[in-house]
Formats: sequence, structure tokens, C-alpha cells
Amino acid sequence: MIAGHLGDGTPIHAPVGVLLSDGDRVCCHLCGRWYLSVASHLRVHGWTKAAYIAAFGLEVGNSLAGRLTRQRRAEALRARQRREPAVQQAQAAARVRARSGALTAAAAEAARGRPHPQERLAKTLAALAGVRPAARAEGNRQRSEQHLSDVSAKVAAQFGFASFAGYVRDRLASGRSLAAISREAGLHKDWLSRHLPAIAPDLAAQRTRIRTHPGDARLLPAARAAGHAGVGAYLRHRHLRQHRTVAAIAAEAGVTRWSVLAAMERHGIAAVPHATKRHRAASRSSSAAAPFGFTSVAAYAAHRRAEGATWRALAAESGLPESTLQRHASGRGA
Repeated sequence: MIAGHLGDGTPIHAPVGVLLSDGDRVCCHLCGRWYLSVASHLRVHGWTKAAYIAAFGLEVGNSLAGRLTRQRRAEALRARQRREPAVQQAQAAARVRARSGALTAAAAEAARGRPHPQERLAKTLAALAGVRPAARAEGNRQRSEQHLSDVSAKVAAQFGFASFAGYVRDRLASGRSLAAISREAGLHKDWLSRHLPAIAPDLAAQRTRIRTHPGDARLLPAARAAGHAGVGAYLRHRHLRQHRTVAAIAAEAGVTRWSVLAAMERHGIAAVPHATKRHRAASRSSSAAAPFGFTSVAAYAAHRRAEGATWRALAAESGLPESTLQRHASGRGA
């Protein structure tokens, strides 16, 4: 009875992916007859065992013989094993390869690129059908966790860190995003954002505080060169204490003035226009008012004007132009 046809039109007498057996004999897919061993029968059809297995979706290591034939062959092999040292040595070497994993790796390499045999697929599905869904889910979870652990350990070792969390913390502190860190590690750009909570939950919760803002990352080298641990301290010192202008800080750090202004805003530092000139003007004001016992020209002018002194008299007394005295008195001199 014809069960179907191959792609080239060859009729077949047994289902693809199944080796029919009545216990001691197996059915030939090509003619439908039953034999103790189909392998020895294939030469009648002009087929090889490899071609037969590939055409009918059978496993490469699957025997094409019936039960009695397999038993006779097993007994013959056991007899040879007892009396032939070469067989004993070969089997000992095979056991060593199996325990080391080399045999499994070689089999996987040999099978790479080949389609999954339908016979193996049917066996796999039958085995999975007998596994409880909860147990299957637990197995998948454990495999996923092991894979994440292996990948993270490999990346940490690649970049010289004792742990993956230490590697990510270092890169976040330098201003890199999770996508940039993933790409550096040779992973998909979204890999770290997806898996960091599972690999390092504490680090995932703190990453927004650990990561240096990209704008601060560009200023950080200049800050450290000036002896400051952070960008905020550097900007406060340069702008508010040393009275450097935004442009001067930008030139020192090798960034644009807009980058400096944005960083100052992030750190709550109010930009002072013309900081250097205003500081020098304030210093001159203090120096001019000090001989009269005042800390500023504005205070001096306000006091003397309250006593009735004219602007001309103040100019003659202080040596400052009338316009300068009036500007300071009106609050526009600072």
C-alpha cells in the first residue's frame, strides 16, 4: 500500500519519519516488504544507507534492523569486547571522550546545518508531552539564568573585571549608556537594558544615580585635571570663586560654552555675565572706598550724599569720575 510520494515522485510504502517494525522485522519504505535488516536490502534498490536515512527523515544513528538482528549484533560485539584488546581500547577511549564532553561537541558540529530529522522531532515532541508544563517552565528558566551568567562572566573577564556588575558600574560612571555598553561588549544594543535587572538588580535600581550625565562626562577630564572629584565642584570653583567666564571654562575643558551653561544649570549654578570684568570692577570699587572706611563705592557715595556732598565734591575727594560714582550709587556699577 502506497503511503505517499517523495518530492521526486518516488512512491513510498511507510510514513516519512517512522521506521515501522513488527518486533523482529522492519518495513522498507521503497517497496513495502519486511526484512530483518533494511540496510542490507537497500542495494536491491540502488540506494545507500545515508541517502535512505536522509530521504525518509530518520536519525543518522538509528539502526535499520529488527530486534533479533540487533540482539545478535550486540552479542557478537560483547564477545569481541571480551577477547579483543583493540575493541576494549576503542571503547575506553570513547568513554573518556563522552565524559569530557568532546563526543557531544563533535556530534553537534557534525549535525550543524543539517535539517532536524522528523524521527527525532517526533521523539522530542513525545518526550515533551510527558513533561509537566511547570517542570518545563522551570527548566527553561534555569537554562536562561545559566546562559545569562555565562555571558556576563565572559564579558567581565574580557575587560579585566572581577564581576559583570563592576564592569557596568565603571562604564556608567564614565557616562556611557546601557546601549553603548552593550555594543562595546559585542551584544545587541538592548541586551543590557533587558537583562541587567536579572543579573545585577541592585545596580539596575541605582544606575540613574551612578551614570554620569553625557554632558558632565565631557567636562570630567578637565575637572579631574584641576583636582576636583566632580564637575559641580569644578564649575563652582572656577566660576564663583575664581570668577572665570563661561567662555574661559569652555576653552579650558575643550567644549562649547553651551555645554558649560547646560552643566551649570544641572548643578544649580547661576551663570554670572562678564564674571571676570565684574569681579575686577568690584575689586576696584572696594579699593577706592577702603580709604574712607567703606567696603564699596556705593556705600561711600550714599553716605556722603546723605551728608549733603555734591557729586563734584565726591569726585574731587575720591579721585573717581562723577559718572562712575553715580553709576555705583544707582546700583549699576556691580
